Amino acid sequence: MSDGSADSPTVERLDEATVDRIAAGEVITRPARVVGELLDNALDAGADSIRVEVDGDGTERLRVADNGHGMSRRDAERAVERHATSKLRDADELPATTSLGFRGEALPSIAEAGRLELVTSDGSEHGTRLVVDDGEVQVTDAGRARGTTVTVRDLFADRPARRESLGGAGAEFATVSSLVARYALTRPDVSFSLVHDGREVFETPGSGAYADALAAVYDRHVAARSTTFSHETALSAGEFDGATIHVDGVLVYPSTTRSDRSHLRTAINDRPVVDEGIRRATERGYGTLLPDGRHPVAAVSVSLPPESVDANVHPAKAEVALSVRDAVEAAVETGVSDALTTADLRRSGEVAMGLDESLAPKAGDSALAEADVVGQFRETYVLCAEGDELLVIDQHAAHERVNYERLQAAVAGEAIERADLSPPETVSLSPGEAAVVESHADDLAALGFDADPFGGTTVKLSAVPAPMGLPADAGAFRETLATLAGGDDPADARDDALAALACHPSLKAGDALDADDAQALVERLGQCEQPFACPHGRPTVLSVSEETLAAGFER
Repeated sequence: MSDGSADSPTVERLDEATVDRIAAGEVITRPARVVGELLDNALDAGADSIRVEVDGDGTERLRVADNGHGMSRRDAERAVERHATSKLRDADELPATTSLGFRGEALPSIAEAGRLELVTSDGSEHGTRLVVDDGEVQVTDAGRARGTTVTVRDLFADRPARRESLGGAGAEFATVSSLVARYALTRPDVSFSLVHDGREVFETPGSGAYADALAAVYDRHVAARSTTFSHETALSAGEFDGATIHVDGVLVYPSTTRSDRSHLRTAINDRPVVDEGIRRATERGYGTLLPDGRHPVAAVSVSLPPESVDANVHPAKAEVALSVRDAVEAAVETGVSDALTTADLRRSGEVAMGLDESLAPKAGDSALAEADVVGQFRETYVLCAEGDELLVIDQHAAHERVNYERLQAAVAGEAIERADLSPPETVSLSPGEAAVVESHADDLAALGFDADPFGGTTVKLSAVPAPMGLPADAGAFRETLATLAGGDDPADARDDALAALACHPSLKAGDALDADDAQALVERLGQCEQPFACPHGRPTVLSVSEETLAAGFER
């Protein structure tokens, strides 16, 4: 994982003064910390493909394989020694350090906590297999393509207190999964794959596109309801005057939210960290688009001068200190706010009228009280006059929003009503979906689904949620499985299920409306808490100003 090729620094022991300053100490507290340290090493070695395998809760076996530079035998042997690293030479280099694992290789700490096997090659004739077991080091030849594989077994076997302090297998793997997802979403240029008990959880393509990483970690529906952004600002005071702060990432539309901030991933200089300041700045950028108590799904990466970042403030490198924090948070807030405004404009541009200006989504907190229906276009769009604007309302999206909020109010704080299926419906699932049914049986039951294994990857669906008498179908069942597989809690899954349920009874394109029904739809939409987007993130209302029409007619 540290590199030992001719164009990369070799592993050397640090002097005592530098050791005293970085003082990494014991960093291995749970399986996720092992994975995090090995991911850092893989990225520092220039890997663009990393595979993580976890058995059970991770104490039985963890394996991280990469295609980075790899190590020579000399470097591999030195890498398991205390305070030996290829990433730092002395304490004077600390302020400008950009590597993720600058504290020194974590391999010695990992080897103390479990049985470690390292197989590595720098592309020379023979690779190296190095096994550290109970302090004993064995070195043999090994065949391997360039890169490094680290396997850790029997983690904390001789530390019963540490092992007993861990959560169950589900909780520990959830921590690992969330960690790998953080790396995958903030480093879309690297292919990450995660395997649990032999089952592939996700694999990102490493294409460099945030949307591709988002689709792999979540699903294509979430990715379709997102926008990427990029923003730069210059520092104007102090020792970094003239330096640039660059912010980029991906923002999921506010129609898809979560109950906590764990789905808002942040990175600083390519280091995935949990930075609450950047998280809050991101949410300020969303502004009033976020419902109360809800948090966005997003990945935000900040790049700035390394001398302005102190990554030596947390034993596990999970947090950093920023000497220009106010400027960073201001840049994040501005970049996110601008991106969401631009995203709305781009969506309206897809239905361009051939005028110089594109249609713009209706903004603000208007209740549409002054909107008067003037007609229906192609039995799909309701046309309204409001002051000097022509409003175009998508009748399906609008009705979906109305029904969604009606369903939310109906089931608030209560179990979802169910409808029995007679006869039960058999649903064929993918292996991943079948595994979710088995591991989240209680959550599915709480959501109103009664699903039992029916041989292979087929399940028997005997009951479905039916709030207000509107039963779900197999499509809503699959969407719920995808939500649970992404690590969401039952409350999030219920909201997603309600969004799917709201779609079925809603008006469709081609449904004729008389004037009274159209006016009632507009009035009900205006009474919604979030009237300007359907539950799936599409706009409900577009506006055309009188000036736009006049310009189009060259008046």
